[in-house]
Amino acid sequence: MNTTNLPQERRQRCEVWTRVMGYHRPVSAFNKGKQSEHRERTHFTESASR
Repeated sequence: MNTTNLPQERRQRCEVWTRVMGYHRPVSAFNKGKQSEHRERTHFTESASR
């Protein structure tokens, strides 16, 4: 079965956590303003130094 076309009843919600002020918290627990700020963040991957 193609995983990109799963029926809605077989899908599972993914909970996103982030670190804020030294604590890890689920984004779903943020107020609307903080959730909006989280969506606007720029994510990057840093390569390992040699």
